Amino acid sequence: MGGKRRNNEREAMEEYGDDVELDRKEKKKKMEKEKRREILPSMIKNKEKRSAVHAKLKHEKKVEKRKKLKARDAEEKRALELGEEPLPRKIPRTIENTRENDETVCKPDDEELFACNDADEFSSIIKRERTPKILITTSRFNSTRGPAFISELLEVIPNAHYYKRGTYDLKKIVEYAKTQEFTSLIVVHTKRREPDALLIIGLPDGPTAHFKLSRLVLRKDIKNHGNPTSHEPELVLTNFTTRLGHRTGRIIQSLFPQEPNFRGRRVVTFHNQRDYIFFRHHRYIFEAKESKTSDSKGKKRKDGKGEKISQQKVIARLQECGPRFTLKLRSLQHGTFDTKGGEYEWVHKPEMDTSRRRFFL
Repeated sequence: MGGKRRNNEREAMEEYGDDVELDRKEKKKKMEKEKRREILPSMIKNKEKRSAVHAKLKHEKKVEKRKKLKARDAEEKRALELGEEPLPRKIPRTIENTRENDETVCKPDDEELFACNDADEFSSIIKRERTPKILITTSRFNSTRGPAFISELLEVIPNAHYYKRGTYDLKKIVEYAKTQEFTSLIVVHTKRREPDALLIIGLPDGPTAHFKLSRLVLRKDIKNHGNPTSHEPELVLTNFTTRLGHRTGRIIQSLFPQEPNFRGRRVVTFHNQRDYIFFRHHRYIFEAKESKTSDSKGKKRKDGKGEKISQQKVIARLQECGPRFTLKLRSLQHGTFDTKGGEYEWVHKPEMDTSRRRFFL
């Protein structure tokens, strides 16, 4: 009798297990069917319906993101009120913070770098022993947008002078610039009626930097642009982290005087991001703006007389003066311009672009 009961129990347990597995399989099938029923925008042939579905999905994602942000802010507020430490915020993974390790990244306590700075070609200008004097010229075949770009460069760079190229060789122009005590020579190269490259030559002993120029926007094409004054601008160089980037930054720094006039409220920015150097030229102003204070419940505070309490907040406003363009370093050469016998410090080659997370500046 005992053996029969055990066999019956085993059979019942096996049947129950089979039922559970069937239920799981059915649930999986239902989930797969529901997923198939979800219509993706790419599956819709009608353009209007496809765009409507895409907009709806985008709006739903936006609403979910707002809910998550509100929940996170509420948790942080609650933790601060209880005197606890809020949870650390997650850092998003970007190409910049996941870049490949580079041994040439400059460190703040690098004594060798400071020694090189004191002995390089630009130390006299950066130490204010010499004032920068810039000669700007063009390639032999100039275009209509070239002179317009150069006229705006003359307003950006103080103590810059424009000379027509004519039929002179670049080596003769370099020799003439040396005799006239110019500190740098800028050549604006044009192709198909559009400026496409900048050549910056340090004088008298180099180096020579060749940049690709792209996405040029002149002042007249910038909406609500401002007109710059003749004051010496403030210079901002950001994200030049490697040895090569540091040297490139010093080449750019040698073009501008090291004593800015803060009354002009002009700022010139060279921002390096993923080896692309973005140039911007702005004027700024500080304004005091009144903001009404509120308590933790969101109600506006009032004083004893019943008047609303206002707090002054200083804000900064920017106005772009132009031009706007992007540079990319192609080569860095020892000495002045020499295509035949010149030695190169660094040359960009297509073989170097093996990874999206590898940067040189």
